[in-house]
Amino acid sequence: MRLLFLGDIVGRTGRVAVIEQLPMLRRRLSSDFVIINAENAAHGFGLTGKIAEQLYEAGADVITTGNHVWDQREILAHIDQDDRLLRPINYPKGTPGRGAVLMEGRGGHRVLVINVMARLFMDPLDDPFAAVDAVVDPLDLGRDVDAIIVDFHGEATSEKMAMGHYCDGRVSLVVGTHTHVPTADAQVLPGGTAYQTDAGMCGDYDSVIGMKKQPAINRFLKKQPAERLTPAESLATISGVVVDVDPASGLATAIHPLRLGGRLTPAWPARVEGSADAA
Repeated sequence: MRLLFLGDIVGRTGRVAVIEQLPMLRRRLSSDFVIINAENAAHGFGLTGKIAEQLYEAGADVITTGNHVWDQREILAHIDQDDRLLRPINYPKGTPGRGAVLMEGRGGHRVLVINVMARLFMDPLDDPFAAVDAVVDPLDLGRDVDAIIVDFHGEATSEKMAMGHYCDGRVSLVVGTHTHVPTADAQVLPGGTAYQTDAGMCGDYDSVIGMKKQPAINRFLKKQPAERLTPAESLATISGVVVDVDPASGLATAIHPLRLGGRLTPAWPARVEGSADAA
């Protein structure tokens, strides 16, 4: 079984790139299941129901989010009606939406996706480790579900790595989002869980984490009210990971960084026919 996870979509340029390229990516990578973090898809802040539908039509199976999930207020009325759209599971009880979903992928594979948010340098939410335990502990990976993916949305690399090792052998993939910078530590941990500290973003890397450079720089230079940040609008790089999972055990056999287009050095799974250039 092959999973495709794409990092945070930032603004229109990232959104359009994903919508245009995802059908090709699913086909060329032979992906059985696709997860996309889209918390910055609506002009860099939040997302809308319309954008979610566009991503589903392009081939996304589940959409995850993070601390910007409520930036577009209309999502509050939409999220309870959309079973495939997640917000962090460790928001307080009574928060609209859900933090985990079990879906059937291609080939009938049962895939559980958990969206959870870190606490270090983030909002003071409930314990993310306990929140993951509550979902994962009752399940037998490889028997009750064929794969479990954890999108850990957080700032600190230490907290993300701790979650990876904490979940090792119990889930198929722990992948970080939020920092918008792809890390060079893709690996299968000793217990069989695929891990990368941050998947990076789908957006314009000629920017400051996806936003136009000068207003972002000015925030560091001047101690005065700054103009609103807006997404950069040049060529987008699609960033994410491709994970191969043994459905008999639910554990990963390989993880491959994916980077396509834009400014970053391309990365394409070595054991897939074709190349990033040919795609």
